Amino acid sequence: MPLTVQRLVNRLSLRQLQLFQAVNEQGGYGKAAELLGLTQPAVSAQIKQLEEAVGHKLFEYVGRKLYRTQAGDIVAASVNQVFEQLKHMQASLHALEGKISGDLRVTAVNTAQFVLPYLLQPFLREHPDIATQVHVVNRQNAIERLKNNRDDLVVMGMVPSERPFTSLPFLDNELVPVWRGDHPLAQKQASSGKQLTAQQFLDLPQLVREHGSGTRLALELHCQQQRLNFKPHMELGSSDALKHAILAGLGVSVVPKLGIKAELELGQLQIADVDGFPLRRSWCLVYPSAKQPSPATQAFINYVQQNTALLARQFGVGPY
Repeated sequence: MPLTVQRLVNRLSLRQLQLFQAVNEQGGYGKAAELLGLTQPAVSAQIKQLEEAVGHKLFEYVGRKLYRTQAGDIVAASVNQVFEQLKHMQASLHALEGKISGDLRVTAVNTAQFVLPYLLQPFLREHPDIATQVHVVNRQNAIERLKNNRDDLVVMGMVPSERPFTSLPFLDNELVPVWRGDHPLAQKQASSGKQLTAQQFLDLPQLVREHGSGTRLALELHCQQQRLNFKPHMELGSSDALKHAILAGLGVSVVPKLGIKAELELGQLQIADVDGFPLRRSWCLVYPSAKQPSPATQAFINYVQQNTALLARQFGVGPY
């Protein structure tokens, strides 16, 4: 070990790095002190010692707001890696004892939020020492999180191809054409039994998710491939908003079947009989190919892959 590094190691402590991380994440000395049960002067003193050890100012005030300096940016990146490695070390040591622990950070696209809780509940019952964080975002944000390696896994349907990602399909995701149960065409179709063409359905007022949504992208790609005219009537920013817009009679839509199970059972919504539908995609567990899954992540992957048939029966769809 170089002498300069040895001196640095002798002059700083993990506690100082922990306090630095707290100040950085909380955006101030007072909030960090409150979080860790310390006084503000104690936190300030430890940060000052860390600054003396590295030879640089790490934080500075601009007005009343605390900002990292350029040196603080470098230290922040390294500190995050240090604590990430410590978590992996602890998880690996637990694995030697037959235990699985650690953090599991999962991001799900909006429509996958209907699936994820049913995956996590039995898994966490088997592995109570795993701490889980879940984020729900649209597809575009999920891709950004993948590129920035912010999560252990992303649950999504349409996996981007521009980078090497490992994609593990586990459950069918049927995209179905839906209208309100009392829609005039629903009643007409029920009496005649006649199937609509795809264009006839698409000519109805189409309610769609925002740009960046996987469901919208899947429909747009299908229309391009089949040379169908598709013109959105109204754009909505979430799956729930889209569902309620259909229920309010604002139009029709193509949505994931899993997200409307309750409304279908109650007869509030109905799947239209349309040529070429449903569109069949799959839910996938996705992560960067170069990333080595942690023991907690690998345990979750194994659980999902071992229970695909059970999940398919639970959701009333086919396994991938």
